[in-house]
Amino acid sequence: MNAPAHQPATTSHAWSAPEVCVVVPTFNESANVHALVAQLEAALAGVAWEVVFVDDDSPDHTFAQAWQLSQTNPRVRCLRRVGRRGLATACIEGMLATAAPYLAVMDGDLQHDETRLPLMLQALRDQDLDLVVGSRYTEGGSLGQWSSDRIRTSRVATALAQRVLRAPLHDPMSGFFMLRREVLDRVVHRLSGMGFKILLDIVASSPTPLRIQEVPFEFRPRQAGQSKLDERVIYEFLLLLADKTVGRFVPTRLVSFAAVGGLGVGVHLAVLSTLLAGFGAAFAVAQTAAVVVSMMFNFFVNNTLTYQDKKLTGWALIPGLLKFMAACALGASANVGVASYLYADWGNWLGSGLAGIVVGLFWNYSVTSMLVWSGRNRA
Repeated sequence: MNAPAHQPATTSHAWSAPEVCVVVPTFNESANVHALVAQLEAALAGVAWEVVFVDDDSPDHTFAQAWQLSQTNPRVRCLRRVGRRGLATACIEGMLATAAPYLAVMDGDLQHDETRLPLMLQALRDQDLDLVVGSRYTEGGSLGQWSSDRIRTSRVATALAQRVLRAPLHDPMSGFFMLRREVLDRVVHRLSGMGFKILLDIVASSPTPLRIQEVPFEFRPRQAGQSKLDERVIYEFLLLLADKTVGRFVPTRLVSFAAVGGLGVGVHLAVLSTLLAGFGAAFAVAQTAAVVVSMMFNFFVNNTLTYQDKKLTGWALIPGLLKFMAACALGASANVGVASYLYADWGNWLGSGLAGIVVGLFWNYSVTSMLVWSGRNRA
């Protein structure tokens, strides 16, 4: 009897429901996709596994490379995210997209040692553990060929992260780990999804201390693509720490907005002093210019850092800037009005001034969040 015409083509890859899912967040890693899958094939031989690439719409079409592999290898899947970005949220979405009982996270740049995955899986299977972390700071681990400046930065960040955590973790900045699915289920609604250190977010968000083991590995040199580490990544890390310490009481965006405002004060004073001393401008002219420049500074820095997930681009920047300046002008009026009223009634210039600043800050933050970065103004 002839086989039905619709019978699917056979594949050389045996497949069953995955026991472990490897989540790989990517952005411009197309040159590494095929190599990483080949490494996982070798490392996880005999294990039912799958890999989920979560790609933030890479300009180099990393998602296309993953899709191409998925045509012949059912273990390979890809989520292409359009209009949003972020390593932490990519990891969260990837972990939520699988039914595997064990979830691993690793980078797509081939710097993590995939041969440690079976050891991580075995530890979770055989021991009463919640989480196994690939560590560069335990005996046998190494930062590899990092520069002295990057090593210093990593050690400072690690020390800061350890102060936030309730767990004895040598490498809370690691991006290479494996956990049980039930751990994700317990913390998922508490996660900040900020920045690039999802491990720190998971451990700090757990309502109870996690049972953790660390496995040493040596950080490899990058094979292709470019590092994503820049000043914005460092800022996002600081915001994550702020969210895990004071986030229960103060919105983290407000903390960021206030920090940018503090920098704006410095810009204002620099412009004012330069125009007065360097150009002999009249005070009213110099003050007006300083106000305009500092408002523009605050707008563009907030647009890049505080509201990066709602970032305005293209022509949307112009009405956004105008709305921001109008809202802040009203906020300045509220600042002066409240401070003047309290000073007339109270007579304490410092307390009155600070009260005015707080009122202006909350006004500017609330109004600009609704009018400028509501999510409906993006080009």
